[in-house]
Amino acid sequence: MPQMTRLRRRDPAPSRLVYRVERVLLTPFYRGLVTTGLPVLAVVMAFVLLLSDANRRDVIRNFVQDVRNEIEQRPEFMVRLMTIDGATEDVGAEIRSLIPVEFPVSSFDLDLDAMRVTVEKLDAVASATVRVRSGGVLGIEVSERVPAVVWRTGAGLALLDAKGHQVAPVDERSDRPDLPLILGDGAESNVPEALAVIAAARPIEARLRGLRRVGERRWDVMLDRDQRIMLPEIDPVTALEAVIAMNEAPQEILARDVVHVDMRRPDRPTLRLGPAAAADHRRTIAFEMGEN
Repeated sequence: MPQMTRLRRRDPAPSRLVYRVERVLLTPFYRGLVTTGLPVLAVVMAFVLLLSDANRRDVIRNFVQDVRNEIEQRPEFMVRLMTIDGATEDVGAEIRSLIPVEFPVSSFDLDLDAMRVTVEKLDAVASATVRVRSGGVLGIEVSERVPAVVWRTGAGLALLDAKGHQVAPVDERSDRPDLPLILGDGAESNVPEALAVIAAARPIEARLRGLRRVGERRWDVMLDRDQRIMLPEIDPVTALEAVIAMNEAPQEILARDVVHVDMRRPDRPTLRLGPAAAADHRRTIAFEMGEN
């Protein structure tokens, strides 16, 4: 019986080359390079080859544009009308003239931030919010400035809010008799102080004609009968309150023939009499001196 040849068993241990390759692949860098880097590189190369041809680029560009147009023109993205809330009729009309949108229009074609900036450039607008509402409505919410004073300049009249921002021009003083008048260089920059002075003048409100800024430093309170209260640069409200207190006392200085009440030095108030009162005063002094 022939002797059977023993089969040589395969050694399960990897070869030296395979062992080294496996060890290299176990490192994070090379493992990431094989599992991520090479596929990404292959995709990039494919895109480079695809886009290297001008005709293929045009085809892809047209395809993308067609898909975009189809999405943007869908009914749920179309805007069909505009509403303006919080604005008066005149301001609303001005806003519509500044934003001439032709409806219907895709919401993707509307620059809402640019519209908001345009609306807020109007003098009468303090702030604005622009957004596309459900139902295809372009909604503009406006917060208007509230006029607080009438400002007179050499160029005409204008309405200012409580911070001195211009609201709108006005043709005649009689158009807003409910608002106080301010004038003089620098008056528009000191509206908050002017309003504080006007509030202090409430007891003589019926006689108040306006405030004049003098030398861009202080205020004169202008009353009827050409009377004027000259206030100091510092703490004008307290000085005016002192004049009103003197007027409410028995002497009633503002009811007399007084042209100016000078409070520029509050510790030494000075009165300037009218011509008739001054003449009477001189006669009184002369009579008293004659008796002496």
